[in-house]
Amino acid sequence: MPTSEKEGGTTGLRRTAEYQPPRSWRSWLIGRPLRTADAADQAIGKSIGLAVFASDALSSTAYATDEILFVLAAAGAVAFVYALPISLAIVALLAIVTLSYLQTIHAYPGGGGAYIVARDNLGEFPAQLAGAALLTDYILTVSVSVASGMAQLTSAYPSLFPYRVPVAVGMVLLMMVVNLRGVRESGAILAIPSYFFLAIMFLTVGSGLTQYLMGGLGVVENPPHLGKEPIMQSVTLFLVLHAFSNGTTALTGVEAISNGVTAFKEPRSRNAGITLIWMSAILGTLFLGITFLAGKIAAIPSEAETLISQLARTTYDGRGVLYLCTIAATTLILIMAANTAFAGFPRLSALLAADGFLPRPLTYRGSRLVYSRGIIALALIASILIVLFQASVNALIPLYAIGVFLSFTLAQAGMARRWKKVGRLAPGQEAQERGSTLRYEPRWALKMVINGFGAFCTAVVMLIFAVTKFHDGAWLVILLVPVLVAMFSAIHSHYRDLAAHLSLEQYGGPPRISRQRVILPLSGVHRGTLAALRYARTLSDDITAVHVSTDQAESERLRLKWESWGDGVRLVVLDSPYRLFLEPLLSYIQEITAQRQPNEIITIIVPQFVPRLWWHNLLHTQTAMLLRLMLLFKPGIVITDVPYQIE
Repeated sequence: MPTSEKEGGTTGLRRTAEYQPPRSWRSWLIGRPLRTADAADQAIGKSIGLAVFASDALSSTAYATDEILFVLAAAGAVAFVYALPISLAIVALLAIVTLSYLQTIHAYPGGGGAYIVARDNLGEFPAQLAGAALLTDYILTVSVSVASGMAQLTSAYPSLFPYRVPVAVGMVLLMMVVNLRGVRESGAILAIPSYFFLAIMFLTVGSGLTQYLMGGLGVVENPPHLGKEPIMQSVTLFLVLHAFSNGTTALTGVEAISNGVTAFKEPRSRNAGITLIWMSAILGTLFLGITFLAGKIAAIPSEAETLISQLARTTYDGRGVLYLCTIAATTLILIMAANTAFAGFPRLSALLAADGFLPRPLTYRGSRLVYSRGIIALALIASILIVLFQASVNALIPLYAIGVFLSFTLAQAGMARRWKKVGRLAPGQEAQERGSTLRYEPRWALKMVINGFGAFCTAVVMLIFAVTKFHDGAWLVILLVPVLVAMFSAIHSHYRDLAAHLSLEQYGGPPRISRQRVILPLSGVHRGTLAALRYARTLSDDITAVHVSTDQAESERLRLKWESWGDGVRLVVLDSPYRLFLEPLLSYIQEITAQRQPNEIITIIVPQFVPRLWWHNLLHTQTAMLLRLMLLFKPGIVITDVPYQIE
């Protein structure tokens, strides 16, 4: 039933559309459409949230130690003793970042992470930097995670190595479909491999540590060869810092929970904060355990066989069932790790689009209440990267982590400034900002120090990463982030200019249309033409039919037919000696437009017949569509299609 509403003297009707989307192949693929009111039911709890938002961070334990050893290998196997101290430093950094993001989650329960924090506290340009950095990192998360999953799979089955690229792209597309089904459903699907990975990894690491304590842990049999011969350089500070920067890839994904707070059930901040603590504790424990055992079994970093594979076959004494379970679990979690990006990228791009820095269609939710256009865009871009870099983890890793550490730094610097603003408030006083409400807190100074120290640490790591990995490909990301910021600015300028031109402020209203001239292009005289003429009669009596002649005999037949059916409307025939159609017609319209009087509108009525079957359109020239496209940008011209359906 429609209801009436009256505001300011204007009465309007409000009604709920009764249309329900029909079942189709999309319903089978991604599920039935959900109502907007179902959004609350799609919120997730802590256990599902760990699978959705922590899979990226947890999966990094499968390759972070490898990346440390790859760098240390330049000084020979003797340098591997530095892997554990480097890992301890990374875990300490993880604790600092976790503590900082806990404060962010509670201060910004609406989500948004680094982008919202930087926007509200540092300004528009730092916010764009944070957005560009995070979007880049999310794209690389998908590429690196899936490529690393392929590396695990080819370690167990080397015969699959030549097919790693198409298989990796297929995995990305599968993840896209899973995420198009909605946050809750995709989380339920991903929870199984995520918890299977945690169980099998704790079993593997626990078994290895038990064997080590009992003196029964051996070394890797038939270890793989290094991908390249070591140049036997000495252990320098630069080498250690290089290895440290590679290992900090373990921290990627830590920020995802702060971006997706709104996906959690109420109380959102509390549930998101607990999930973040769980994730960091699990990540730190597994990372240190794997690094410690890698040294004890004399594991060798190699693209031919991953460290996890070496650890599993050493711990389980061969390639038995438990070894295969470890490889399967690791492969699955690495592929599922892309889900963190599929959960974060669309939400962040929707925030940027809502602020006018990305195309507005990215703000629209699809049939399953997810930002489906962002999900599809992420899958396509990540697939292109996988193809370009041939699914090589070593080739993609140098591009990784700079973006996330830049976002870490901006988020913590923004939080430090926020606490400073909080300290200026009187007890009990509040101040409303776009993304949060400021309230006085007695411990604001301590929180400011925590976030400030976190910003300093992550900024140092970012600089280390940029310097040590610059020649390996990090320069590309350093160049890409400013390019993205420039793109954001260009899009924002367009939306701002458009808003200014469409604004009703200081607008006296449109001028009255004093005259309307109608031009009716003719390719023939038929029922569709007469339907268009009948419609043109309702607009104006000033109608001119125009025919472009490429054949004199045919034009004469059309003229005679028009005399019988044209209802006295004048006909202008344009001879086209070069057999062109659009150009003479456009020239004639341009001539009429040049003579247009003030407050006069020229309307082009385009007849168009519509065949019964869609593929019948391929049999026709689609002149109406071409004419519409050519006239779209001409000022003072209105283009109207008059379709005539063929029954």
